[in-house]
Amino acid sequence: MIGSNLSHYNIVAELGRGCMGIVYKARDTKLDREVAIKVLPSAALSSKDDRECFY
Repeated sequence: MIGSNLSHYNIVAELGRGCMGIVYKARDTKLDREVAIKVLPSAALSSKDDRECFY
């Protein structure tokens, strides 16, 4: 995923990973600043109760 884009974010590096997903260092091209993006595994959102934790 490093070197790819998610919307207007350019993924620069992987910062960490665990059971709740992967955290990437990215560059926000609209605001021209560094950000952290967490990508959740699809299993984390598989049930209604799981999804409600993130809304």
